[in-house]
Amino acid sequence: MDSLAQTFKALSDETRLTILGLVFRHGPLCVCEVERVMGITQSKASRHLRYLRDAGLLVDERDGLIVNYRLPRTPGPDLAAVLVVLRALLADRPLPEATPVLVQIRAGREAGKAASEALEDQPAAV
Repeated sequence: MDSLAQTFKALSDETRLTILGLVFRHGPLCVCEVERVMGITQSKASRHLRYLRDAGLLVDERDGLIVNYRLPRTPGPDLAAVLVVLRALLADRPLPEATPVLVQIRAGREAGKAASEALEDQPAAV
């Protein structure tokens, strides 16, 4: 019963519901994406993502220096049922416009990654 109570406590905040709605629509998000899309501080975005992670609603996954938060691949039966209902409830709700911001952030990240890889491929200066 405790984990179910923790799940519903996590869902009792509008910011966390919005974050989950964004994850349902756009897939995994990192702190900087949540921060920019929602117009909140980095510490506030981190705190809400951590709360969702601790409740089991999201899991974190490291990609180099970036930590992405995504839905669990194999949630338990209670959490799976909550996520199905939540996805349906949030499907038609208005959310902050995220696509242009996400495209910009992710393109910049890929460009940085490509530049970093190009530097690694160059022979060392003697």
